Amino acid sequence: MSFQHNLDQGMVCAPQPYAVDAGTDILQQGGNAVDAALVAAFVQGVIDPHMCGPGGYLLVTMKRPEDDHPFVLDAPALAGVLTSPDMWEDRYLRPNPMGWGYFLRDHVNDVGYTSICTPGSIKGMQTMQEQWGTLPWQDLFPHAIEMAVEGHRVLARTASVWQRVAECPEELVPMDYIRRNAEASRLYLKDDGSPPRVNDWFRNPDQGKTLEHLAQAGANDFYTGELAQRMTTDLARHGAYVTAEDFRNYTLPEVEPTCGRFGEYSITTAPAPHGGATLVAILNIMETFRDEPGLEPSSPRYLYLLGMAMKAAFADRNPHMADLRHEDVPIDWMISRERAQYWHDVIEAGDPIHVSFVPEGSRDTTHVTTVDRTGMCVAFTHSLGSSSGVITPGLGFMYNNSMVNFHPLPGHPNSIAAGKGRTTGMAPTIVSRGDQPVLVLGAPGSTRIITSVAQVILNVLLWQMDVATAVHAPRIDCQGDEIQLQARIPRRTCEAIAAWHPVKRIGFSHGGMALVHAIALDPKTGRVTGGADSGTDGMAVGVP
Repeated sequence: MSFQHNLDQGMVCAPQPYAVDAGTDILQQGGNAVDAALVAAFVQGVIDPHMCGPGGYLLVTMKRPEDDHPFVLDAPALAGVLTSPDMWEDRYLRPNPMGWGYFLRDHVNDVGYTSICTPGSIKGMQTMQEQWGTLPWQDLFPHAIEMAVEGHRVLARTASVWQRVAECPEELVPMDYIRRNAEASRLYLKDDGSPPRVNDWFRNPDQGKTLEHLAQAGANDFYTGELAQRMTTDLARHGAYVTAEDFRNYTLPEVEPTCGRFGEYSITTAPAPHGGATLVAILNIMETFRDEPGLEPSSPRYLYLLGMAMKAAFADRNPHMADLRHEDVPIDWMISRERAQYWHDVIEAGDPIHVSFVPEGSRDTTHVTTVDRTGMCVAFTHSLGSSSGVITPGLGFMYNNSMVNFHPLPGHPNSIAAGKGRTTGMAPTIVSRGDQPVLVLGAPGSTRIITSVAQVILNVLLWQMDVATAVHAPRIDCQGDEIQLQARIPRRTCEAIAAWHPVKRIGFSHGGMALVHAIALDPKTGRVTGGADSGTDGMAVGVP
């Protein structure tokens, strides 16, 4: 169903100003929300090379004005045909105590050619353009090509990725990925061996040439044409588990969104093996507490209940979440009202909640939210994991390292299997009232995407915050033994919560959680407003 009248403006909201600029250009030129999201996403692949790009994967939740309900498109990174569940049993060391994947001997799952899964981003973007976009394929590329060939100033978030330091001895950081690949080192290291810094001018003409070729040859070239041949020859030469057969046979899975409700609002979000079911479960549990007297959005009691709802939802997620094409996953049970009431009773009684360890995945992901004046809504999350560091000579972009997020031992629902997608926290989401969307949002940030998106939704639906206030409000996260709280949550509040459950006040006042980028729509007035997370460089810009 359409809005009562056109919205007062379209909008693009993302962590990178350059990507927002590109997306708003497209809206001003008459493109729709899908066109704007795709153009912004190609720019993101140039300016945030560890976050996303042709070598990655994507997940989209969207709604057109003529649709009764939102729908999803999933273009996952899939394990190569040469993989098997027991391939790394003899290399297993331990889970990463910092939460990012598993440590294996020689980091074979984390960096280099053996960490790569078959990319899905280009197939997903092609499908979006063909089915719902208005611009020709080749018109999606000029902004990204110009930024690659002519160059751009390095933004703070990108520079901070290159400056990241290891948090434990075995952990690799992005510069380790770069230095282990000769082509990546050539492109991303200065003569003195250091990476680009904030405000440096950076060019990647190789990536520009690849994008020009992809624009002219079409998306199929990436899977069966010249680009495919160059990529798969390089991958085979260096022992990757992804083959030309994997590229040639790559297809998008048929998926249905995960759906839930909060009061009078419907929630449409990501399918398994992504974050949607856990997001809905958190909201379900919190709805059982919504009428408790005395709750306030920053009160110790509310934050404690929220933390326990998160912990309970992850207690159900971690042993079961997997690719539905390979495993049976009890999604209906996870998101049932009966399960929410069970957890309500556990939390009310103060009984312990036990969460099995499952690594969070990579925080190096990105997102763009777009809305156009007709009411088309797009929440678009895409990623490389944290990137493998591998660049095929002359192509200029990195591949994903999605093998790091599979369980490296056989017998787990998320164990490795050829053609299988691994779990992620991605949760692009549309909240609707009746048949009309009122909130469109998503985030990068691993499984903290789930908890951060849930909080923004609760801030809007439960506490009636405007979208900017909802996004900027302090956040918490709980997926295990501690409730983690941003530093701007006062010490006395943290101490009060600690009387009920262990807490950790993290070293970030803004950021340190997922980076939510949201757009709100008022169906009655047509007003569109945005909230860009203050933990990064991003912004929300409207186009009348």
